[in-house]
Amino acid sequence: MTIDTIEISSGTMDYLKFGQGEEKLVIIPGLSVRSVLRFAEAIAEAYELLASEFTIYLLDRKSNPPKGYTLNEMASDTAEAIRALGIQRASVLGASQGGMIALTIAITQPDLVDKLVVCSTSARMEGAALDVLATWIELAKAEDAEGLYLAFGKAIYPSNVFSSMRSALLEEAAKTTSEELRRFVILAESARDFNVLNDLDKIACPVFAIGSKDDGVFGAEPTLQIAERLGNRPDFALHLYDGFGHAAYDLAPDFKERVLRFLKSR
Repeated sequence: MTIDTIEISSGTMDYLKFGQGEEKLVIIPGLSVRSVLRFAEAIAEAYELLASEFTIYLLDRKSNPPKGYTLNEMASDTAEAIRALGIQRASVLGASQGGMIALTIAITQPDLVDKLVVCSTSARMEGAALDVLATWIELAKAEDAEGLYLAFGKAIYPSNVFSSMRSALLEEAAKTTSEELRRFVILAESARDFNVLNDLDKIACPVFAIGSKDDGVFGAEPTLQIAERLGNRPDFALHLYDGFGHAAYDLAPDFKERVLRFLKSR
C-alpha cells in the first residue's frame, strides 16, 4: 500500500488512505517508537469492516517535530492536515495519545468532527500514567531501545500477549535508530502537561469512550472521568473491556464492530 505525504504550514505529515465508503473516517494512532505506517497493509486488513463504509485516513505525527512540540500544536497540525486533504467533516477515532489529539481537535475545532471515538486515553495526564511515561522517556533518552520496547510492551499488553510478543519487540528494538528515539522523546514529552478535562463540555459531537479495566498505562479511571463529564448526554456511549489491556483497540475481537455500530447510529 502507498504511504502519501501532505504539506502543512509547519512541515509535512505522512498518511495512509484506504477504503471505498462515502463517509470519511480519520484514525489518529497512539504514541509509538517507530511509525505505525510501516504496518500499512496489516492496518488496512484490520479495519476492513469499516473500509466498506468509510474512506479511511490514518495520519502519522508531523515528520520532523521540533523540541518542545506541544500536544496542542500536534492537534493543530493534525487538524490542518485533515483540512488540507479536502476533508470538511469526518468521524475521528483516536487511540491512547491519538485520543488526546482527537479530544483536543473536537474541543478546539468542533466543525471538523462529526463523531468521536476515543480508546485507552485520558483527558488529563496524572498519577501512574505520568510514571509510565517518564520511564519510557528516560529509556529513550539513554538510547536503550531494548529496554524501551520491553517497558512499552509490558505496559500496553496483557502479560500473556507480552510474553508471546517479546521476541518481536526485541527485533523491532534492534531496528530502531537514534533519530527515531529522539522523535519518540519529543512526542512523549508533549503529553506530560496534557489536561482538557474541564473543556470536555465544549465537544459538540456524539462521543464513544472505550477503556479497559486492566489498562497498564491509564487504568479505567480516565475513561470513567470522561464518562462522568459527558455521561448525561444522550449521544454519549461507554464501554469498558477487561482482559485486553491498554491495546484493546488492537486486541479486542469486537472492537471494530462496536466502533462501526456507533459511527453508523443516528
